[in-house]
Amino acid sequence: MYSAPLADRYVSRLAHEIESWRPWFEGEETATPGEVNLDPNDITVGVDVGIDVDTIYCGGGTPSLLSPAQLETLLGAARSRFNVTGEVEITMEMNPGTVTPDTLSSFRALGVNRASFGAQTFDDDELARLGRSHTSDDTRRTFHCLRDAGFSNVSFDLIAGLPSQSLDGWKRNLDEAFALRPEHLSFYLLEVHEGTPLADHIRSGIQPKPDEDLATEMYEVMLDRAGDHGYRHYEISNLCLPGYESRHNTKYWTGAPYYGFGCSAHSYDGRSHRWANERDLVRYLEKMDQHDSARVNEIQLTETERQAEAVFLGLRMMQGVSLQEHERMFGRDLRSTHQNDLKRFLEAGLIECSGDLLKLTRAGALLSNEVFSAFV
Repeated sequence: MYSAPLADRYVSRLAHEIESWRPWFEGEETATPGEVNLDPNDITVGVDVGIDVDTIYCGGGTPSLLSPAQLETLLGAARSRFNVTGEVEITMEMNPGTVTPDTLSSFRALGVNRASFGAQTFDDDELARLGRSHTSDDTRRTFHCLRDAGFSNVSFDLIAGLPSQSLDGWKRNLDEAFALRPEHLSFYLLEVHEGTPLADHIRSGIQPKPDEDLATEMYEVMLDRAGDHGYRHYEISNLCLPGYESRHNTKYWTGAPYYGFGCSAHSYDGRSHRWANERDLVRYLEKMDQHDSARVNEIQLTETERQAEAVFLGLRMMQGVSLQEHERMFGRDLRSTHQNDLKRFLEAGLIECSGDLLKLTRAGALLSNEVFSAFV
C-alpha cells in the first residue's frame, strides 16, 4: 500500500544513491555514452563515466505515482552526478488511469519525453480476468492525455494468447492500437507463471489453458498488420515507427553499459561486471542508511558467458549479429564453433545468414529460446 512518508524517504535515499555513485573499479570511468535507470522502482541511467548519459528510464513499478517535486529531485540527482546530454531520452513507465493531465504536463516540463504503459488488451473482460485495475477507457484516456501534455513518443504493450481470447478479438485489439498510432508498440505472448492467480485458475478449470497455436497465429497477424501500418519489427517483442526504437532498451540487447538505482535495480559495466540492488524496500532503505549502498549481488562474467550473452541478446534484435564483429571481440568464428547448430537452425528455417549478419527469421523469433539455448 502506498505510503507518502515512506515514498519521501525512498526518494531521498535514491537521490543519495545516485549522487554518491562510483564506478566498479577506480579508474573505470570512460567517455562512452550510457544510460541511467531511476527506480521508483528502478531508475537506470544511460551512463558511462566521463560521464555522458543519453537515456534515463524511470520504471520497475509505477513511477508515475511520484509527485512532480519528487521526480525533479531524482532527475536533479542524475544531472548532478552525470553529464546528461541535451538529446537525452527520458522514459517514464505508468499504469493507465494513474495519471492526471496536470501531472503529465509537469512531468513533460521536467524533461520526460517518452511514456510507456501497459494497455495489454482493449477488452474489459480480458482485463478483468487478468486482474488488472484499469479499463480500456483508462488506456484511451491516458493516451490522449499524454498527447495533450505534449508527448510525441508514446509506447504501450499488448498481450496475445490470453485465455478465451479469439483471433477476431485480437484483431479488434490491433484495430484499436493502430487507430491510436503510438510511436512504439511492445507485444508479448502470454506466459503463465506458477504461483499467480491465473495459473491457479487454469489449474482449477476456472479459465482455459492458452492455445499456443492460436497465439502463434496472433503473432503472425500482428506482424503483418504492423507492417501494413508502417511499423518496423526491430526486436523480438517490439515494433516502432521509423526512428522511434527504444534507445534505452536497445542498450540492454547490444551490451552497452547501464547503471541502475533503487530497489532491485540492475547494472552492467559493459565489459564483465553485473550487479544488483536489494529487492525489498525496507531492507533497501536500511542498507542505504547503514552503508550508502544497497548492492547485494555482484557477478563477474567469464569470457564464455560474455560471448554467449553477446549472441543471444544480440539475436533479439531483428537486424541480427555481425559475425565479423563477434570474431573481432571474442576471437571466435561462430560459423566454426557452432557449425552443427547453425546448420540445424538454417534447415529448420529459424535463422538466416545475410552477408555478415546472423539473424532470426520470423519463425525463429517465435522459437527464439530454442535457438538461444544452443549458445548458452
